[in-house]
Amino acid sequence: MRLRLGFAYIVFALNVLASAAVTWDAASAAEPPVAPPAPLVVPDDTGKDVTLPKTPTRIVSLAPGATEMLFAAGAGKHVIATVEYSDEPPAAKQVPRIGDVVAIDMERLVALRPEVAVVWPGGGNPAQIEEISRLHIPMYRQQVNKLSDIPNSLRRLGALAGTHDVAEQAAKSIEARLAALTRTYGNGRHPSVLMEVWNHPFYTVGGTQLISDVLTTCGARNAFGDLKELSPVIDVEAVVARDPDIIVAAAPPGAGPEWLADWKRFTTLRAVRKGNLITFEDPRLVRLGPSVVDATDALCKALASAH
Repeated sequence: MRLRLGFAYIVFALNVLASAAVTWDAASAAEPPVAPPAPLVVPDDTGKDVTLPKTPTRIVSLAPGATEMLFAAGAGKHVIATVEYSDEPPAAKQVPRIGDVVAIDMERLVALRPEVAVVWPGGGNPAQIEEISRLHIPMYRQQVNKLSDIPNSLRRLGALAGTHDVAEQAAKSIEARLAALTRTYGNGRHPSVLMEVWNHPFYTVGGTQLISDVLTTCGARNAFGDLKELSPVIDVEAVVARDPDIIVAAAPPGAGPEWLADWKRFTTLRAVRKGNLITFEDPRLVRLGPSVVDATDALCKALASAH
């Protein structure tokens, strides 16, 4: 009797297991297969879509301005390498360097296995950017041409790095500051300003360069704003012909007084006669990151003090 009962129990258990297996197989067959995660598609500042398999956590920044922008957008912890002069914010100084804007150590770049490289199409080395493309390293082109471009550039970087909230907060803060600067300085007397960004040869800024937009925000006019080049080379005769109200030496630290001393020889210039020669050695003005707004504020104050 016990043997029969034991055998009956085993048969019952096997039937239950078989029934469960059939039920499970039927349920499994009814469930749709799990789809792979959708790729991340983000437009860069040039309008080109950047497609990545997922949100990147290994980002290489190949321009100081791009580095500052990434940190402001909340993606600083994902920046694994950058270039020389990437010193804003202070935390960026701790990021390893793999070259500068002109020359990148390509072997180190490849060894880092970045998921995306953020490049500066307006000032980076074109041949090097093309080489990165040939290596099939995804590239995000970060470029601002006007102060008003900065907020949306931050938002796009936030979409790239998955840091939308931080980027949005930073973008709104900059929009508010730019609006305040425009209200304060935008309706002034609009003096013409020569921006000297290098001497021997003499370089200024054209109308498409961000510094030209800075002058507009400060209620001034770029004396060479009609030129399309970003940083055109001009001669003294051209400066004399345009006779600017103010000359600004946007020089490396310590070089400004020497640059302005060269202009004092041209006593017929309006800027020289009125003493409107300004040294402005704030590197944030040329970094093209969010701190350019701080530099703009300082330059506006300096221009407003001119006679």
